[in-house]
Amino acid sequence: MASLAANPVRMRRKRRDKRWLLHVVLIAGAFLMLYPLLWMIGSSFKPEGEIFSNLNPIPTSLDFSNYIKGWTLGTGASFSTFFLNSFIVCVGAIVGNLLSCSLAAYAFARINFRFKGILFALMIGTLMLPFHVTVVPQYIIFNSLGWINTFLPLIVPKFFAVDAFFIFLMVQFIRGIPLELEQAAKVDGCNRFQIFTLIILPLMMPALVTTTIFTFIWTWNDFFSQLLYLNAEKNYTVSLGLRQFLDASGQSSWGSMFAMTTLSLVPVFLVFLFFQKRLVEGIATTGLKG
Repeated sequence: MASLAANPVRMRRKRRDKRWLLHVVLIAGAFLMLYPLLWMIGSSFKPEGEIFSNLNPIPTSLDFSNYIKGWTLGTGASFSTFFLNSFIVCVGAIVGNLLSCSLAAYAFARINFRFKGILFALMIGTLMLPFHVTVVPQYIIFNSLGWINTFLPLIVPKFFAVDAFFIFLMVQFIRGIPLELEQAAKVDGCNRFQIFTLIILPLMMPALVTTTIFTFIWTWNDFFSQLLYLNAEKNYTVSLGLRQFLDASGQSSWGSMFAMTTLSLVPVFLVFLFFQKRLVEGIATTGLKG
C-alpha cells in the first residue's frame, strides 16, 4: 500500500521537475535571443571606448551623453525632424492602405463583375513578384512626375491598393460576415456605399487594426524605398537618419547610433503593446474565414 501511495507522489514530482527544466530551457533561449537587443540598449548608456570592450549588457553607470549627441546629430539636422518625417510617411501609408485595400477587398468579396476571378488571381500573383523588379519603372515614373525627394512616392501608391497581402486579408474577413446583414440593409434602402460604410467597415475592425499595425511597422522599418526617393537631409526618416552615424572612414559614432536605435524601437514597441490583443484577434479570426 505504501508503494502504491508513493507512486503518484513520485509521478507528480517528475512532472514538476520536467516543468522546471522546460522553464529553465525557455528562459535561457529567450535570453540568448534578447541578448543582442539588451546589449545594444545597455551600450547606448556606455562611453564610446567601453562599448566593445565590455560585453556585459548592464552598464557600470548611466551616461546620457550618447542620447544628447545623437539627437542633435551635429550635422544641422536633428532626430526630431526624422521622427516627424517617419510619422508623416507612416500615417499617410496607413490611411491609404485602409481606404484603398478595404474598398478593393469589398469589391472582390461581395460584388460580381467581369474577369473578377482573373483579376483576383493576378492580384494574388503580385505577392510572388519581387519588389526589386518594379523599382526601375516606378522610379522612372516618379522622376517624370517630379516626385523625387518628396514623400509622395512613399504615400500616394498606397491609395491605389498596391498591397495585395492586406486585400487578401480583408477579403477573407468579409467573406465570413453573414450576407443576410447586407440583404437586410438593401431592404431598408441602403446602397452599396452605405452598406460598406455602415455595415461592413464596423464589423471588420479587427482586420483594419491588423492592417494598421503591419503597415506602421513595415513603413517605419523601411529603408530601401526611403533611401531611393529621399535625398535631402531635411526629408530623412528615422531609418535614413540612423545611417548618418556610420562613416566609411571608420569614425562611426556607435554610442549615439545605439541610443537613437533604441529610441526608434519605442514607437514600434508601443504600437504592438497597445494593439497586441487586436492584432492576434484579427489574424486568428481572418484565418478562420472560408
